[in-house]
Amino acid sequence: MYLDLTAPDPERAPLAPLFNAIVAPRPIGWISSVSAGGAVNLAPFSYFNGLSSAPPMLMFACNQPEDRAEKDTLANLREVPEFVFNLVSMPQVQAMNETSATLARGVDEFAHAGLAAVASSIVRPPRVADAPAAMECRVVRIVDLPPQAPGERSSHVVIGRVVAIHALDGLFDARGRFDTFAAQPVLRLGGMKYATIAEPFELARPKA
Repeated sequence: MYLDLTAPDPERAPLAPLFNAIVAPRPIGWISSVSAGGAVNLAPFSYFNGLSSAPPMLMFACNQPEDRAEKDTLANLREVPEFVFNLVSMPQVQAMNETSATLARGVDEFAHAGLAAVASSIVRPPRVADAPAAMECRVVRIVDLPPQAPGERSSHVVIGRVVAIHALDGLFDARGRFDTFAAQPVLRLGGMKYATIAEPFELARPKA
């Protein structure tokens, strides 16, 4: 298969399904935010990852929705530039999916999905109480990604600096390292497919 991304739009129609299936698996950025008026939002983003550990930075991408100018998460971050990344594991997967529903601005997704919220230590948005790990962040930059062709929706990349980390004590191994396999993070694939990680293995870096 060959796809020319500079060709007219009809030839580019398969891009999103193909791109999402190839760039996989992807961690899910379950992001909680709050508006200036105190309305809490919780939403999953399939384009999410770490950028750096020194300084500790995260990023996620907000695509423009069909029913409004920008996602509630992005609107909240313009008002209160703080967010929490909540790690999604199998016990939270159904609730995570519920928070992806298109709801009116101001509706609390925590309440909609039956999730307990707990106050963060530094930032204003709450975190998911049952998440195996969470990272409190302050927004460093919002990068605009302009549409490639007329009529296409825009996208924005949010970059945040991690200011606090929460992790369940039972998820650390004998060496004191966070056990990702035990946490069983849910990963995003193409289409409506999800996955968790298989048994991990170690591979030493060559010295020469």
